[in-house]
Amino acid sequence: MQDREQMLAWFNSFRKTNYQLFALRLLGAAEYRRLIDAFKRDSAVVTLALRRGIRALMPFAVAWNDALGNMTEQQRKAVSKIDLLSLELTRALITIDEKIIAALPMQLTAATADDLASWRPDNLPEIIIRVRRQVVESSVKKLERENSQLVRKIRGAKDALAHSEDGISQAANSLIELIDRIMRETFSKKEVLAWVEGNLPDEPELTHEKDGATLPTKRAEALCFVYRGGPVAREANEYDNGVGPSLIHDTLARAITITRTSLQKFKHEDGGTQEEKDQLLALLTGLEGALLLGLSLSHASGPVAQEYPPAGLHA
Repeated sequence: MQDREQMLAWFNSFRKTNYQLFALRLLGAAEYRRLIDAFKRDSAVVTLALRRGIRALMPFAVAWNDALGNMTEQQRKAVSKIDLLSLELTRALITIDEKIIAALPMQLTAATADDLASWRPDNLPEIIIRVRRQVVESSVKKLERENSQLVRKIRGAKDALAHSEDGISQAANSLIELIDRIMRETFSKKEVLAWVEGNLPDEPELTHEKDGATLPTKRAEALCFVYRGGPVAREANEYDNGVGPSLIHDTLARAITITRTSLQKFKHEDGGTQEEKDQLLALLTGLEGALLLGLSLSHASGPVAQEYPPAGLHA
């Protein structure tokens, strides 16, 4: 069993009817039944762990799909030439989850009623609505840890949409201010420029000139934020040549900046229509997803510049 290839070959053979009949004759009915029962019990424990792992990933899958929802197909292609961004993660996870628990003795494990509740592709919208509430709650908690005032911006945007006559423009302004403040208060423009110079000096669209001064673009600020000012260098693989920002970091940074650009038009084009409200709510949903992933990713990357300078930045 220490030889992986040998183990897989044995396992695949054992699934065949002829091999099972051979094992039955070799071991005898009683020993064979004990072997199968033991295998099912062990499989049930592994399966339960796998299902819990898949369901723990679901909020991140919903957040990812919501964040990508604010990007057009052309904007997605600008991030990556591979087809990973078109993958419907939520449906894929639910399909795997649906097939994961078969005729196994789950009553012998620590499975709860929630563990055994069925997730099926045909009730995907209901599942996404339920999981999206978790995304919102998680996003708010992470924002509160950054700055409690930022949470007020999201709540203010939602209140404006619900109660104010010019709620669309008010909500758009609140969300733009939210994006700008979280970037500004995490890293200064000087720190972002130093991070770009130390990590992505050849990457386009990260700096621009204004009044004779070089300034970082919103995309540069978003990239520095999701990287938490940490290093960009990584090993190349079949999907990633190791040059420039990674697919995930670049996608989230672009999702944040694209959402900000989309919000700009609502600052001055507030017709108060239901269609505009629906569009703004979709932008808000995508922003909450992008912030949840961006904050989770940036926290995992390490401490912020106020504690340790970004790569290429001297204290």
